[in-house]
Amino acid sequence: MQHDPQRTTRTLSEVESKALVRAYGVPLAPESVVADVAGCVEAAATLGYPVAVKLNGDGIAHKTERGLVRLGLADDVAVAQAAGDLLARALPSDGDVTLLVAPMIRGARELIVGLIRDAQFGPMVMLGIGGILAEAVADVAFRPAPLDRITAAEQVDALAMQSVLGAFRGEAAVDRAALVDVLVGLGQLAHDRPDVMSVDVNPLIITSDGRLVAVDALVEIADVDAPVTTSASGRPAPTHEQFMALFEPKGVVVTGASTHPGKFGFVALHNLLASGYGGGVMATNRSEEEVLGIQTVADLDAIPDGAAELMFVCTPASANVDLLRSAAQRGIRAAFLTSAGYGEAGEQGRAAERELIALADELGILLAGPNGQGVVSTPANLCAQIVAPYPPAGRIGVASQSGNFVSSFLNLSRSTGVGISRAVSAGNAAAVGVADYLDFYAEDPATSVSLAYVEGITDGRALMERLGGAAARKPLVVLKGGATAGGARAAASHTGALAADDRIFDGYCRAVGLTRVQSVEEAFDAAATFATQPLPAGPNTVILTTAGGWGVVTSDAVTRDGDLRLLELPEDLLASIDQLLPPRWSRNNPVDCAGGETRDTIPEVMGLIARHRDVHSVIYLGLGIQSNQARMMREGRFHPDHGLDRIVEYHERQDRRFAEAAAALSDETGKPILVATELAIADPSNAGPAAVRESGRLCYATGDRAVVALGHLLRYAQYQERRRG
Repeated sequence: MQHDPQRTTRTLSEVESKALVRAYGVPLAPESVVADVAGCVEAAATLGYPVAVKLNGDGIAHKTERGLVRLGLADDVAVAQAAGDLLARALPSDGDVTLLVAPMIRGARELIVGLIRDAQFGPMVMLGIGGILAEAVADVAFRPAPLDRITAAEQVDALAMQSVLGAFRGEAAVDRAALVDVLVGLGQLAHDRPDVMSVDVNPLIITSDGRLVAVDALVEIADVDAPVTTSASGRPAPTHEQFMALFEPKGVVVTGASTHPGKFGFVALHNLLASGYGGGVMATNRSEEEVLGIQTVADLDAIPDGAAELMFVCTPASANVDLLRSAAQRGIRAAFLTSAGYGEAGEQGRAAERELIALADELGILLAGPNGQGVVSTPANLCAQIVAPYPPAGRIGVASQSGNFVSSFLNLSRSTGVGISRAVSAGNAAAVGVADYLDFYAEDPATSVSLAYVEGITDGRALMERLGGAAARKPLVVLKGGATAGGARAAASHTGALAADDRIFDGYCRAVGLTRVQSVEEAFDAAATFATQPLPAGPNTVILTTAGGWGVVTSDAVTRDGDLRLLELPEDLLASIDQLLPPRWSRNNPVDCAGGETRDTIPEVMGLIARHRDVHSVIYLGLGIQSNQARMMREGRFHPDHGLDRIVEYHERQDRRFAEAAAALSDETGKPILVATELAIADPSNAGPAAVRESGRLCYATGDRAVVALGHLLRYAQYQERRRG
């Protein structure tokens, strides 16, 4: 975390700090401010022993380090001795000093609350577990200020050590409503007092009866005459018409087309033609060579007016200013630049990039890139990219600061069958950033979920407000590079921007409804789940499995999630399943069929579970077992004799039925039904996972991955519910 480097700060005295936070609802222990030893002894007797005595002064910030605190004083003699010693330790730089006398507040549990005015994300309210292990445990949650009571309550729930907040070793549970009040009050303080740079209330003690009492506070404020840094105003977002020129152009011209299969100018033209794009395709080449059946022209002047709306640029940076001017004359409204040598190449490149942005704005051209790898739009059969692949059509919109991750997501789309609507590599994001693309996706009828990769963040608050606005309309999955110290260094070298404090970023994501993920696989799983499954109405989850071990491990994953709940099977559901399975079945959740399946058991049991009013979600494990045996029979030397041809077909038909039943029941009930099997990766041609892909849904490689994706679905549903409430 970092303060604004352009603001000089000073620390208020403890008395001043406490007066400020008390006005915003922080519950402070009673205390007296006295001038001398006699006053200290009198105050201690009035407050009741034992007491704590501290030295207070305008120039004193860190009392403990200087030995200016005395605790557990039990009588007048101890208080008088401590007071005299503290006064003797005062320095001229401390200013006018006084003594603070307060009763000792006891409690087995401590919290830390406060706020920080982060240089990237602005004011953030902090809540953490305190005490001697606070730094080692590092259980802390941030939320952007100001915050409402719903967000504050969710912040409390976000702490991992929830047991500390509940009834604890004979002590009462913490007064959560009072804790929410404190967080909301600190958020309001941040809003009302922009000169307050930080507040540290530590410790906030939880007493044995669950009350909250703060015994110390430290406030840092900025000098009123210091310059105040404000967020840079964002550039106007491209218009809908400009975005449509990028994603659904009526014609495309590739500049710098080449006959050499290894050059970008060849690959881009090839991919555009290979994807089946139906609009006009043109290309420029200085020698006017024919490339892949396209007769090129020497320059854009030979392109008919209005024939192309998108220019895909594969020429060096030095040619791009003239290209943009010529493009505008031809009616081109969007340009994607693969050219390098701009902002990533030092100050000279940054100057060239600024010139390019200004010119594009002047000409009214959407400028995508530079230094990007391309754009995909399956509604238009458009693959204007210098790399493969082209994905199946679907509902996921991808926007990434890294072209590599666009490729990763498109590859996963191809392997799983869950398709993409739009995808774009933002490159340097000189004029059009990831947030701009996500805004477009949020209103795009072809897209139902957005998937973003971000690295360097230069104006965190503005970015998160825009991403939150998009997430309010459609699910938005975010993968962030630079979440660790090593990753942050790598991200800085990649984008030239510093990584934000990851805990602050994570807290902001939770506050505005973003689905934060930690890996490429988790990112795609989450996006694919949002794209193909309904949102759950609640946390109650039932696991249906054909083998016990899978169910046990997946149950562990549900429990670890923290928000999902492994439903205790209702008596009427138990009785119904008893009619279909032998007595040895688990009679519990997970529903382990224990080898008692007949031809129709799986679809029938799944139907009983999915249709039950108390069930919100189902995870089905074990698909493909029969087809796995069928594969071995088909590949063995006895097939097709000995009746193997019939049993192979039966096994494969059964697994297809099970996959189709899961999809049909999900459509019927409006509940998510997630199917998981390692065969999705180990043998994608297996009839079970193949049928899941044919249904347009994701077949998860493990039960754990299905649970993680389902947890994301639930939290987004809860976020939307909070917004409506």
